[in-house]
Order: sequence, then C-alpha cells, then structure tokens
Amino acid sequence: MIGMTRRKLSKLIDIERVREAIRAAERETSGEVRVSVAPFFWGSVRKVAEKAFVRMGMTKTRVRNGILFFIVPSRRAFAVIGDEGIHAKVGQEFWDGLAAALSERFRKGEFSEGLVAGIAAAGERLKAHFPYDAAADVNELPDDIDFGRAKKIKKK
Repeated sequence: MIGMTRRKLSKLIDIERVREAIRAAERETSGEVRVSVAPFFWGSVRKVAEKAFVRMGMTKTRVRNGILFFIVPSRRAFAVIGDEGIHAKVGQEFWDGLAAALSERFRKGEFSEGLVAGIAAAGERLKAHFPYDAAADVNELPDDIDFGRAKKIKKK
C-alpha cells in the first residue's frame, strides 16, 4: 500500500457512506466531525494529525468541539483528536475506548466500517454535551473527506 494515490486511497474508504455518517452525527449535535485520509509518510502519525487538525480549521469552531479521524491506511495507523471543548467533557477514557474500537476494525482492513462506527460513537458523545440547536447551529466545517498531503514532521 506504500505510495498510494488519492484514487487508491478513496477505494479503501466508502466516501459516501462515511460522509453520510458525518452528516447523521452532525444532525444531532453542534459538534463538527472531520475525516482525513493520508498517504504513506514517515514520522509520527499523531504529530501529522495535529497539523492536519489546524490546517483543516478545526481549532476555529465556535465552542471548540471538533473531532478529527486521521487515518493512514498504508500504515494501518490512525489518530483521533478532539478539540479542547469536547475533550474537557469526555476525558481521555473516551478517546482510549474509541481508539480501541477503531483499531479492531482497521486491523481487519475494515476502514469504512470502523470510521462509520467511530463517527457514530463520537456523534453520540457530542450530542450528550453539545446538542443540536436548529436556531443557532451552522455547519462550520465541510463534511467531505480530506485527502490532504501528509508531510513528515522535522525533528528539532
């Protein structure tokens, strides 16, 4: 899977199914969910995911309640990052449980299934702490899957 193009990456992920999972989750919450799928790269997946979180504007939501699912299929690696608003509500235990559930599916190569289930779980927690308010809610971030270029983080 090394050297995968966007086209090959998009074949591993059922884009419409994942996009619909994002929309379904966001219909119940003011929170924002994004998915980024990266090609193979060397370096820390977590650090690249943190850069993607900023690049994708996820730190700019009104109440800081965005969640990013950042996956690197060629490495069978991922990171899930929640902004400070949601993290303060759910704590590390939630992220650890979500990561364990995703790991199980991703190990089997079930990227779409894992993402759909993970997005649903994240949406439920967002809904509990940041319920949808039709009068005030706007979709602050796109629901499309990001296929941004991953760049190795240089060591300082």
